[in-house]
Amino acid sequence: MKVVVAHNRYREAIPSGENVIVDTEIAQLTAAGVEVVPFQRASDSIGDLPLTEKALLPLSPIFGRAAQKDLADVLRRERPDVVHLHNPYPLLSPWVVRTAQAHGVPVVQTVHNYRQVCSSGLYFRDGHNCQDCRGKLLGWPAIQHKCYRGSAAQSALMATTLAVHRPTWKSVDRYIALTDRIAAHLGDYGIPGERIVIKPNGLPDPGEPAPLGDGFLYAARLSPEKGLALLVDAWCRHPEFALGHLRIAGDGELRPLAEQLAAERADVTYLGIIDQAAMAVERRAASVVVAVPTWNDVLPTVILEAMAAGRPVLGTAVGGIPYLLGDVGWAVAPQAAALAEALPVARAEAARFAPLARQRYLSEFHPDVLTRRLIEIYDELRANSQTALR
Repeated sequence: MKVVVAHNRYREAIPSGENVIVDTEIAQLTAAGVEVVPFQRASDSIGDLPLTEKALLPLSPIFGRAAQKDLADVLRRERPDVVHLHNPYPLLSPWVVRTAQAHGVPVVQTVHNYRQVCSSGLYFRDGHNCQDCRGKLLGWPAIQHKCYRGSAAQSALMATTLAVHRPTWKSVDRYIALTDRIAAHLGDYGIPGERIVIKPNGLPDPGEPAPLGDGFLYAARLSPEKGLALLVDAWCRHPEFALGHLRIAGDGELRPLAEQLAAERADVTYLGIIDQAAMAVERRAASVVVAVPTWNDVLPTVILEAMAAGRPVLGTAVGGIPYLLGDVGWAVAPQAAALAEALPVARAEAARFAPLARQRYLSEFHPDVLTRRLIEIYDELRANSQTALR
């Protein structure tokens, strides 16, 4: 089995769970005996592009000429069984689907967000959930509200890209939906159910969990949709140290809010950006991990990391979080009152839920389970492709 994994890496300055998942999946497939040919571009490289490529950069989401030429070369040289696409923007373009299929190679795409329809990929703007572009041939609301990178021009380009590539997305041979919520999104977009498979992401097993610590860990991009303001409101409804200690890790536009809370309350520490090793230390020091986005977050990596480490999760009942938690965590409405009520409950019941969270990781999200399922998907597509050629 030989697979080309295509992915446009997000900027390293902004921590990306998707980058982590792609790297992890490549490692897991390689360990399972699959020959993986990475075909990746990095948004960090845009500043170093030649002037001719920079001039064409605005068109890259639509076509990505340089990427198509390079991918065609890879396909002719490597003759893979499958192309597995993750994020195509901005340097790869959805056109990689057409390039692969023109060479007789079936395409799998893992859907990490809602960007078949939504220019930002979040179904979220101005502090609230939004589906204004759903069902429209062209996403005018995205242009009006500057949903992509805060720019009307770039939003117009992305909305045009989504309109142009509607037939492209409809032609993908198999979609991997990370949760039932994403499967429903794809179905609403018009993808037949037989071309959608639900397979969540998985992370390497960190080993037997350390004994529970105390208090809560919140680790996320500090942007409005990730729910920091919601957590701050809920936390401040309790007296100082009534819930133990809260540690906040991450960076983003709401960093001043985290810094202010840490300055005002002795039971809160703002950690800033920390690496994976430091994050593991902070996770061990906690008894509960908090993941409280207010948007329909698809599959927060922080939840998988928590369950793998035997830490139960207090989350909001949005997006894929209820799917992830099952009945081994707490999913509450994304409201300050509901979260404030759940915080002491989670702290009191953490010891009982911790082994259940670990067991759910082992049975549902361990790489042995998920890698085997992914290879089955590849095998099915390869068999279908070979049958079609006869």
